[in-house]
Amino acid sequence: MNFILTAVLVLGGIALVAAVVLYICSKKFAVYVDPRVGQVTAVLPGANCGGCGYPGCSGMADALVKAADKGSLDGLLCPVGGADVMGQVADLLGMAIANTDPMVAVVRCNGTCENRPRIASYDGLMTCAVVNSCGAGETACGFGCLGCGDCVAACQFDAIHMNPETGLPEVDDDKCTACGACTKACPRHIIELRKKGPKNRRVFVSCVNKDKGPVAMKACKAACIGCGKCVKECQFEAITVENNVSYIDFNKCRLCRKCVTACPTKAIHDVNFPTPAPAPKPKEPAAPKAEAPKAAPVVETPKPEVGKEEKA
Repeated sequence: MNFILTAVLVLGGIALVAAVVLYICSKKFAVYVDPRVGQVTAVLPGANCGGCGYPGCSGMADALVKAADKGSLDGLLCPVGGADVMGQVADLLGMAIANTDPMVAVVRCNGTCENRPRIASYDGLMTCAVVNSCGAGETACGFGCLGCGDCVAACQFDAIHMNPETGLPEVDDDKCTACGACTKACPRHIIELRKKGPKNRRVFVSCVNKDKGPVAMKACKAACIGCGKCVKECQFEAITVENNVSYIDFNKCRLCRKCVTACPTKAIHDVNFPTPAPAPKPKEPAAPKAEAPKAAPVVETPKPEVGKEEKA
């Protein structure tokens, strides 16, 4: 009996000492977590896509709270939630947030099956990363889309699909959240985040080929040749040519579309613009009406006077 009681007392004492030690350690080494972080995390969409530049929504929430303590939320944006979610976060933190233009992913390659013929056959692991590491792929263009769909696999919002006819990825503007996952997945960096623009209208150079004009045209009929005609047409200094390829700055572009008509290879694309109405046909001049023939003048024969005839 005494042995059992002694054992219980010893174990109870050990448990009590351990509890005291754990309590002291928890107080001494405690990590303070701002309760606002949890509140902001609950407001964020929970996609954990990393499009904001932070490791998941919890990392973004922590960055937002720290930025709020500094007095500004500028430069922080949740691409999935957009302006609505950021407005809720700003209200929760008692801050104001500047309005930001919505962004969308844009595929800057026009190397369709028609424009960019295949010159080789690849038989291996069908991922863009692997094919790119092996060389130029199945075409002569070492800069264009490889068509394996790494961007499709990276998108969590079903916003990008491969077009079987063109062999190129296409982005659904309504589903795209501009998280940037597809841009990171593309080994050739042909996908870019650009402003959606008013009424989803935008103009961009659909080519990233840095080869000189003749070489680029040999690889793809719709390649940019860096001729600079678009630069001369732009009145807003929105277009530059660097490394034999043009680029349109979406912050300066005014969507006049003069560059689209000036491009000799049709490498500049305009999206979601209304189709121009066909020019009216010039009216043919009306045929002159034939004049009716004039009637011959009627000559009246003078009647003889009755009196003069009797005298004669």
